[in-house]
Amino acid sequence: MSAAAAGPAPTLRVLHLDHTSVTGGAEFALARMLRAQPAWRPLLLLPPDQRGGVYAPLEGRIPIRTSGVAQPAGVSAAGVLGVAAAAAGLVAQAVATRLHPAFRTADVIDANTARAAAYGALAAVTSRTPFVVHLRDTVDAHSLGRVGSEMMTRVVLPRADGVIANSQATLATAAPFLRDSAHTAVIPSAAGLRRAVRAERAPGPLRIGMLARIDPWKGQDLLLDAFADAFGDTDATLELAGGAPFGHEGFAADLRRRARDLGVDGRVFLPGHVDDVAGTLARWDVAVQYSRRPEPLGQNVLQYLASGCVAVVADEGGPTEWVTDGENGLRVPPRDAGALAAALRRVADDPPLRDRLAAAAPRTAGLLDDAEVAAAHARFYADVHAAAGRA
Repeated sequence: MSAAAAGPAPTLRVLHLDHTSVTGGAEFALARMLRAQPAWRPLLLLPPDQRGGVYAPLEGRIPIRTSGVAQPAGVSAAGVLGVAAAAAGLVAQAVATRLHPAFRTADVIDANTARAAAYGALAAVTSRTPFVVHLRDTVDAHSLGRVGSEMMTRVVLPRADGVIANSQATLATAAPFLRDSAHTAVIPSAAGLRRAVRAERAPGPLRIGMLARIDPWKGQDLLLDAFADAFGDTDATLELAGGAPFGHEGFAADLRRRARDLGVDGRVFLPGHVDDVAGTLARWDVAVQYSRRPEPLGQNVLQYLASGCVAVVADEGGPTEWVTDGENGLRVPPRDAGALAAALRRVADDPPLRDRLAAAAPRTAGLLDDAEVAAAHARFYADVHAAAGRA
Protein backbone atom coordinates (compact mmCIF):
# COMPACT_ATOMS: atom_id res chain seq x y z
CA MET A 1 0.00 0.00 0.00
CA SER A 2 1.34 3.43 -0.90
CA ALA A 3 1.97 6.09 1.74
CA ALA A 4 -0.87 8.15 0.29
CA ALA A 5 -3.28 5.25 0.48
CA ALA A 6 -2.22 4.48 4.03
CA GLY A 7 -3.60 7.82 5.23
CA PRO A 8 -2.07 10.25 7.73
CA ALA A 9 0.25 8.97 10.42
CA PRO A 10 -1.47 8.48 13.79
CA THR A 11 -1.02 11.22 16.37
CA LEU A 12 1.60 10.21 18.92
CA ARG A 13 0.61 9.82 22.55
CA VAL A 14 3.28 11.46 24.71
CA LEU A 15 3.31 10.94 28.46
CA HIS A 16 5.00 13.89 30.19
CA LEU A 17 6.50 13.22 33.63
CA ASP A 18 7.21 15.95 36.16
CA HIS A 19 7.94 15.64 39.87
CA THR A 20 6.58 19.06 40.86
CA SER A 21 4.19 21.82 39.87
CA VAL A 22 6.08 24.49 41.84
CA THR A 23 6.93 27.64 39.89
CA GLY A 24 10.23 26.80 38.20
CA GLY A 25 11.76 27.29 34.79
CA ALA A 26 11.26 23.67 33.70
CA GLU A 27 7.62 23.68 34.77
CA PHE A 28 6.84 26.99 33.08
CA ALA A 29 8.54 25.74 29.89
CA LEU A 30 6.43 22.58 29.73
CA ALA A 31 3.21 24.40 30.61
CA ARG A 32 3.80 26.99 27.89
CA MET A 33 4.53 24.32 25.30
CA LEU A 34 1.43 22.30 26.18
CA ARG A 35 -0.71 25.45 25.90
CA ALA A 36 0.58 25.95 22.34
CA GLN A 37 -1.66 23.21 20.89
CA PRO A 38 1.10 20.67 20.23
CA ALA A 39 0.80 18.19 17.37
CA TRP A 40 0.70 15.20 19.70
CA ARG A 41 -1.71 13.86 22.32
CA PRO A 42 -0.19 14.91 25.66
CA LEU A 43 -0.92 13.47 29.07
CA LEU A 44 0.76 14.84 32.21
CA LEU A 45 1.53 12.52 35.14
CA LEU A 46 2.44 14.08 38.51
CA PRO A 47 2.98 12.84 42.06
CA PRO A 48 -0.24 12.94 44.10
CA ASP A 49 0.55 16.15 46.03
CA GLN A 50 1.39 18.23 42.94
CA ARG A 51 -1.95 18.92 41.33
CA GLY A 52 -2.41 22.59 40.43
CA GLY A 53 0.44 25.07 40.68
CA VAL A 54 2.04 25.95 37.36
CA TYR A 55 -0.12 23.34 35.64
CA ALA A 56 -3.48 24.59 36.97
CA PRO A 57 -4.27 26.50 33.72
CA LEU A 58 -3.97 23.21 31.81
CA GLU A 59 -6.77 21.56 33.78
CA GLY A 60 -9.54 20.68 31.34
CA ARG A 61 -7.31 21.31 28.33
CA ILE A 62 -5.16 18.19 28.57
CA PRO A 63 -5.48 15.06 30.73
CA ILE A 64 -3.60 15.44 34.04
CA ARG A 65 -3.24 12.41 36.28
CA THR A 66 -1.56 11.79 39.63
CA SER A 67 0.06 8.63 40.93
CA GLY A 68 2.79 7.45 43.29
CA VAL A 69 4.30 9.27 46.26
CA ALA A 70 5.50 12.78 47.08
CA GLN A 71 8.99 13.66 45.84
CA PRO A 72 10.78 15.84 48.43
CA ALA A 73 13.10 18.69 47.47
CA GLY A 74 16.73 19.00 48.50
CA VAL A 75 17.68 15.35 48.13
CA SER A 76 21.17 15.97 46.85
CA ALA A 77 22.10 17.93 49.96
CA ALA A 78 20.36 15.56 52.38
CA GLY A 79 22.11 13.27 54.85
CA VAL A 80 22.29 9.49 54.60
CA LEU A 81 18.78 8.96 55.93
CA GLY A 82 17.39 11.64 53.62
CA VAL A 83 19.06 10.09 50.59
CA ALA A 84 17.78 6.63 51.55
CA ALA A 85 14.24 7.96 51.95
CA ALA A 86 14.46 9.75 48.62
CA ALA A 87 15.75 6.59 46.92
CA ALA A 88 12.81 4.65 48.30
CA GLY A 89 10.50 7.38 47.04
CA LEU A 90 12.04 7.20 43.55
CA VAL A 91 11.57 3.44 43.41
CA ALA A 92 7.97 3.76 44.59
CA GLN A 93 7.29 6.46 42.00
CA ALA A 94 8.94 4.35 39.29
CA VAL A 95 6.69 1.40 40.11
CA ALA A 96 3.58 3.60 40.18
CA THR A 97 4.58 5.19 36.87
CA ARG A 98 5.23 1.86 35.17
CA LEU A 99 1.88 0.46 36.34
CA HIS A 100 -0.12 3.51 35.33
CA PRO A 101 -2.33 2.95 32.27
CA ALA A 102 -0.92 6.09 30.63
CA PHE A 103 2.57 4.57 30.65
CA ARG A 104 1.38 1.34 29.06
CA THR A 105 -0.45 3.15 26.25
CA ALA A 106 2.10 5.91 25.52
CA ASP A 107 4.10 6.06 22.30
CA VAL A 108 6.81 8.22 23.92
CA ILE A 109 7.71 8.88 27.57
CA ASP A 110 9.07 12.40 28.14
CA ALA A 111 10.75 13.35 31.45
CA ASN A 112 10.65 17.10 32.06
CA THR A 113 13.06 17.34 35.01
CA ALA A 114 16.07 15.50 36.40
CA ARG A 115 14.01 13.97 39.24
CA ALA A 116 11.30 12.86 36.82
CA ALA A 117 14.01 11.42 34.57
CA ALA A 118 15.35 9.38 37.50
CA TYR A 119 12.12 7.58 38.24
CA GLY A 120 11.14 7.56 34.56
CA ALA A 121 14.36 5.75 33.64
CA LEU A 122 13.74 3.16 36.35
CA ALA A 123 10.19 2.67 35.08
CA ALA A 124 11.44 2.29 31.51
CA VAL A 125 14.21 -0.22 32.21
CA THR A 126 12.41 -3.19 30.65
CA SER A 127 10.04 -1.17 28.47
CA ARG A 128 10.32 -0.81 24.70
CA THR A 129 8.53 2.55 24.78
CA PRO A 130 10.97 5.29 23.72
CA PHE A 131 12.21 7.32 26.69
CA VAL A 132 13.12 10.99 26.15
CA VAL A 133 14.93 13.15 28.71
CA HIS A 134 14.79 16.93 28.89
CA LEU A 135 18.11 18.36 30.04
CA ARG A 136 17.60 21.81 31.51
CA ASP A 137 20.70 21.69 33.77
CA THR A 138 24.27 20.78 33.01
CA VAL A 139 25.19 17.25 34.02
CA ASP A 140 27.49 17.86 36.97
CA ALA A 141 27.42 17.84 40.76
CA HIS A 142 27.14 21.65 40.98
CA SER A 143 23.84 21.65 39.13
CA LEU A 144 22.34 18.28 40.10
CA GLY A 145 24.08 17.55 43.38
CA ARG A 146 26.29 14.53 43.94
CA VAL A 147 23.43 12.03 44.17
CA GLY A 148 21.54 13.53 41.25
CA SER A 149 24.65 13.59 39.08
CA GLU A 150 25.40 9.94 39.80
CA MET A 151 21.82 8.97 39.00
CA MET A 152 21.85 10.93 35.77
CA THR A 153 25.14 9.56 34.46
CA ARG A 154 24.74 5.94 35.59
CA VAL A 155 21.02 5.28 35.13
CA VAL A 156 19.18 7.98 33.19
CA LEU A 157 21.38 8.91 30.24
CA PRO A 158 22.49 5.34 29.41
CA ARG A 159 18.78 4.39 29.18
CA ALA A 160 17.65 7.43 27.16
CA ASP A 161 16.49 6.92 23.59
CA GLY A 162 16.42 10.68 23.08
CA VAL A 163 17.76 13.79 24.80
CA ILE A 164 16.48 17.32 24.29
CA ALA A 165 18.97 19.83 25.68
CA ASN A 166 18.30 23.54 26.10
CA SER A 167 21.74 24.54 24.79
CA GLN A 168 24.86 23.14 23.18
CA ALA A 169 26.65 23.71 26.48
CA THR A 170 24.14 21.49 28.29
CA LEU A 171 24.25 18.76 25.66
CA ALA A 172 28.04 18.63 25.76
CA THR A 173 27.97 17.63 29.44
CA ALA A 174 25.64 14.71 28.67
CA ALA A 175 27.24 13.38 25.49
CA PRO A 176 29.83 11.09 27.15
CA PHE A 177 27.10 9.10 28.89
CA LEU A 178 24.73 8.51 25.96
CA ARG A 179 24.42 5.45 23.79
CA ASP A 180 25.54 5.84 20.19
CA SER A 181 21.96 5.19 19.08
CA ALA A 182 20.44 7.96 21.23
CA HIS A 183 18.87 10.84 19.32
CA THR A 184 19.82 14.34 20.46
CA ALA A 185 18.55 17.83 19.74
CA VAL A 186 19.12 21.33 21.07
CA ILE A 187 15.77 23.09 21.40
CA PRO A 188 15.43 26.19 23.58
CA SER A 189 12.79 25.97 26.28
CA ALA A 190 9.41 27.52 25.61
CA ALA A 191 9.77 30.96 27.18
CA GLY A 192 6.63 32.75 26.02
CA LEU A 193 8.61 34.82 23.52
CA ARG A 194 6.91 37.65 21.68
CA ARG A 195 9.17 39.70 19.48
CA ALA A 196 8.49 43.26 20.53
CA VAL A 197 8.84 46.57 18.81
CA ARG A 198 9.95 48.87 21.60
CA ALA A 199 7.79 51.90 22.12
CA GLU A 200 9.51 55.24 22.45
CA ARG A 201 11.16 55.30 25.84
CA ALA A 202 9.15 57.02 28.53
CA PRO A 203 11.03 59.82 30.28
CA GLY A 204 12.48 59.08 33.66
CA PRO A 205 15.42 57.37 35.35
CA LEU A 206 17.29 54.41 33.90
CA ARG A 207 15.41 51.20 34.74
CA ILE A 208 17.44 48.02 35.32
CA GLY A 209 16.04 44.59 36.14
CA MET A 210 16.62 40.89 36.58
CA LEU A 211 13.90 38.32 35.90
CA ALA A 212 14.76 35.15 37.80
CA ARG A 213 13.56 33.26 40.81
CA ILE A 214 15.04 34.64 44.02
CA ASP A 215 17.80 32.15 44.73
CA PRO A 216 21.42 32.68 45.86
CA TRP A 217 22.84 31.02 42.75
CA LYS A 218 20.96 33.39 40.44
CA GLY A 219 23.25 36.24 41.53
CA GLN A 220 20.77 38.90 42.65
CA ASP A 221 23.21 39.90 45.39
CA LEU A 222 25.99 40.53 42.84
CA LEU A 223 23.68 42.68 40.74
CA LEU A 224 22.58 44.60 43.83
CA ASP A 225 26.20 45.37 44.74
CA ALA A 226 26.99 46.37 41.14
CA PHE A 227 23.92 48.61 41.01
CA ALA A 228 24.90 50.40 44.21
CA ASP A 229 28.46 50.84 42.87
CA ALA A 230 27.35 52.15 39.47
CA PHE A 231 24.31 54.21 40.46
CA GLY A 232 24.62 54.96 44.15
CA ASP A 233 24.26 58.71 43.64
CA THR A 234 21.72 58.67 40.78
CA ASP A 235 17.96 58.13 40.42
CA ALA A 236 18.30 54.82 38.52
CA THR A 237 16.07 51.98 39.73
CA LEU A 238 16.57 48.22 40.08
CA GLU A 239 13.81 45.60 39.99
CA LEU A 240 14.52 42.00 41.07
CA ALA A 241 11.44 40.24 39.70
CA GLY A 242 10.75 36.66 40.66
CA GLY A 243 9.26 34.44 43.32
CA ALA A 244 11.26 32.80 46.08
CA PRO A 245 10.34 29.09 45.89
CA PHE A 246 12.27 26.19 47.40
CA GLY A 247 12.67 27.90 50.77
CA HIS A 248 14.50 31.04 49.64
CA GLU A 249 12.28 33.62 51.34
CA GLY A 250 15.18 34.30 53.71
CA PHE A 251 17.40 35.26 50.78
CA ALA A 252 14.79 37.78 49.63
CA ALA A 253 14.86 39.30 53.12
CA ASP A 254 18.67 39.40 52.96
CA LEU A 255 18.51 41.32 49.69
CA ARG A 256 16.19 43.92 51.20
CA ARG A 257 18.54 44.35 54.18
CA ARG A 258 21.53 44.62 51.85
CA ALA A 259 19.77 47.34 49.84
CA ARG A 260 19.20 49.30 53.06
CA ASP A 261 22.82 48.88 54.09
CA LEU A 262 23.96 50.15 50.67
CA GLY A 263 21.63 53.13 50.87
CA VAL A 264 19.63 52.24 47.75
CA ASP A 265 16.57 50.59 49.28
CA GLY A 266 14.26 53.35 48.02
CA ARG A 267 15.25 52.49 44.44
CA VAL A 268 15.36 48.68 44.67
CA PHE A 269 12.15 46.69 44.32
CA LEU A 270 11.34 43.00 44.83
CA PRO A 271 7.80 42.57 43.45
CA GLY A 272 7.79 38.76 43.70
CA HIS A 273 6.56 36.50 40.92
CA VAL A 274 5.25 38.36 37.88
CA ASP A 275 2.69 36.91 35.47
CA ASP A 276 2.98 39.74 32.96
CA VAL A 277 6.54 39.12 31.79
CA ALA A 278 6.14 41.16 28.60
CA GLY A 279 4.76 44.14 30.51
CA THR A 280 7.54 43.94 33.07
CA LEU A 281 10.31 43.83 30.47
CA ALA A 282 8.71 46.66 28.51
CA ARG A 283 9.39 48.95 31.49
CA TRP A 284 13.08 48.09 31.69
CA ASP A 285 15.95 49.62 29.74
CA VAL A 286 18.57 47.05 30.78
CA ALA A 287 17.99 43.42 31.80
CA VAL A 288 20.66 41.36 33.54
CA GLN A 289 21.49 37.65 33.81
CA TYR A 290 24.36 37.10 36.24
CA SER A 291 24.13 33.64 37.78
CA ARG A 292 26.91 32.49 40.08
CA ARG A 293 27.50 29.34 38.03
CA PRO A 294 27.18 28.79 34.29
CA GLU A 295 23.53 29.06 33.27
CA PRO A 296 22.49 26.10 31.07
CA LEU A 297 20.22 28.28 28.92
CA GLY A 298 18.74 31.23 30.73
CA GLN A 299 15.11 31.51 29.62
CA ASN A 300 15.26 35.05 30.92
CA VAL A 301 17.97 35.88 28.37
CA LEU A 302 15.70 34.77 25.52
CA GLN A 303 12.90 36.88 27.00
CA TYR A 304 15.22 39.89 27.31
CA LEU A 305 16.28 39.63 23.67
CA ALA A 306 12.78 39.12 22.28
CA SER A 307 11.48 42.09 24.29
CA GLY A 308 14.15 44.47 23.00
CA CYS A 309 15.85 45.06 26.34
CA VAL A 310 19.58 45.67 26.46
CA ALA A 311 20.77 42.26 27.70
CA VAL A 312 23.82 42.17 29.99
CA VAL A 313 24.86 38.56 30.69
CA ALA A 314 27.61 36.55 32.33
CA ASP A 315 30.20 35.46 29.78
CA GLU A 316 29.78 31.70 30.24
CA GLY A 317 27.28 28.91 29.66
CA GLY A 318 24.19 28.94 27.49
CA PRO A 319 23.71 32.74 27.31
CA THR A 320 26.91 33.05 25.27
CA GLU A 321 25.19 31.05 22.52
CA TRP A 322 22.66 33.88 22.19
CA VAL A 323 24.43 37.12 23.09
CA THR A 324 27.26 38.41 20.91
CA ASP A 325 29.15 41.06 22.83
CA GLY A 326 28.61 44.52 21.43
CA GLU A 327 26.14 43.34 18.77
CA ASN A 328 22.89 42.35 20.52
CA GLY A 329 23.98 42.72 24.15
CA LEU A 330 26.98 42.81 26.46
CA ARG A 331 28.90 39.90 28.00
CA VAL A 332 30.60 40.44 31.36
CA PRO A 333 33.21 38.34 33.20
CA PRO A 334 31.25 36.16 35.64
CA ARG A 335 31.12 36.56 39.42
CA ASP A 336 32.70 40.03 39.32
CA ALA A 337 30.43 42.75 40.69
CA GLY A 338 32.97 45.41 39.71
CA ALA A 339 32.98 44.29 36.07
CA LEU A 340 29.19 44.21 36.08
CA ALA A 341 29.06 47.75 37.52
CA ALA A 342 31.38 48.94 34.74
CA ALA A 343 29.16 47.37 32.07
CA LEU A 344 26.06 48.99 33.57
CA ARG A 345 27.77 52.38 33.65
CA ARG A 346 28.80 51.89 30.03
CA VAL A 347 25.23 51.41 28.78
CA ALA A 348 23.96 54.16 31.07
CA ASP A 349 26.44 56.68 29.70
CA ASP A 350 25.98 55.77 26.03
CA PRO A 351 22.35 56.13 24.84
CA PRO A 352 23.25 55.41 21.18
CA LEU A 353 24.81 52.10 22.29
CA ARG A 354 21.65 51.26 24.25
CA ASP A 355 19.49 52.04 21.22
CA ARG A 356 21.64 49.95 18.88
CA LEU A 357 21.74 46.91 21.19
CA ALA A 358 18.01 47.14 21.91
CA ALA A 359 17.17 47.30 18.20
CA ALA A 360 19.35 44.28 17.41
CA ALA A 361 18.08 42.10 20.27
CA PRO A 362 14.71 40.97 18.79
CA ARG A 363 16.45 40.15 15.49
CA THR A 364 18.65 37.53 17.20
CA ALA A 365 18.67 34.39 15.07
CA GLY A 366 16.97 31.31 16.52
CA LEU A 367 14.45 32.95 18.85
CA LEU A 368 11.34 30.72 18.80
CA ASP A 369 7.85 31.35 20.06
CA ASP A 370 6.07 28.59 22.00
CA ALA A 371 4.32 27.16 18.93
CA GLU A 372 7.66 26.91 17.10
CA VAL A 373 9.22 25.19 20.13
CA ALA A 374 6.32 22.72 20.19
CA ALA A 375 6.74 22.03 16.46
CA ALA A 376 10.43 21.24 16.99
CA HIS A 377 9.50 18.84 19.81
CA ALA A 378 6.88 17.16 17.63
CA ARG A 379 9.50 16.43 14.97
CA PHE A 380 11.89 15.07 17.57
CA TYR A 381 9.29 12.80 19.20
CA ALA A 382 8.36 11.46 15.77
CA ASP A 383 12.00 10.73 14.92
CA VAL A 384 12.63 8.92 18.21
CA HIS A 385 9.41 6.91 17.85
CA ALA A 386 10.23 5.94 14.26
CA ALA A 387 13.75 4.86 15.23
CA ALA A 388 12.36 2.70 18.03
CA GLY A 389 9.99 1.06 15.57
CA ARG A 390 12.84 0.27 13.19
CA ALA A 391 14.89 -1.16 16.04
